Amino acid sequence: MSSSSITPTFAAANLLFKAKTLTGTGTGTGGGVGVGHLQFLRSSPHHLPWLPRLLAFQHHRNHDAITGSTNAADMLDIRVGRILKAWRHEEADSLYVEEVDVGEAEPRIICSGLVNYIPLHHLQDIKVVVLANLKPRNMRGVKSSGMLMAASDASHDNVELLLPPQDSIPGERIWFGSQLNQENQTLPSPATPNQIQKKKVWELVQPHLKTNDSCIVILGDHVMQTSAGAVLCRSLKNANVS
Repeated sequence: MSSSSITPTFAAANLLFKAKTLTGTGTGTGGGVGVGHLQFLRSSPHHLPWLPRLLAFQHHRNHDAITGSTNAADMLDIRVGRILKAWRHEEADSLYVEEVDVGEAEPRIICSGLVNYIPLHHLQDIKVVVLANLKPRNMRGVKSSGMLMAASDASHDNVELLLPPQDSIPGERIWFGSQLNQENQTLPSPATPNQIQKKKVWELVQPHLKTNDSCIVILGDHVMQTSAGAVLCRSLKNANVS
């Protein structure tokens, strides 16, 4: 490789290093490029030949990460659930205990840390979204077999449960994509709880789960779907989902 081809690459990397350092978001080039980084880069008289290449690289890396998380999401067993009853955990002030129908012979017991966010009477006889293939956890003496999925704002001051359509059926598996895609293909079998934990599948998918401007849950460009329509939350826009 000639010195002329190496120098611009190092120049671009050095600019990104300075941008991340001066904007207080890192000391190297490993992370993503944010608005502050771009403002710094665009203010440089040397950016014109190399910034498009740098941004293209960042775009492809972000695209690959989202594609990987979308593929991994097929390993998750996300289902429509219906809370049959809910009560306060006797040993943990911040926890509710819910009995949830997820389409199995017996309802599941799930603990959720929603006491500070959602009144107990709002949890009675409602449809919810359940991540069903996590390993069971003992939560202060109660075995919790799953997780209620929710949206939260950046400060985590506001939390809302994800809501499947009222016509959705408990136990139905939820997917990411369009109704047409689902009609033309079958979801692969979900991974076992041990595989989910070992391969850190949830940790790969969760950072890319958001709500959009319409409060609909998305993974990249893919909408979280049931056969009755999209999954959403009540009012939190552009929120994190976990």
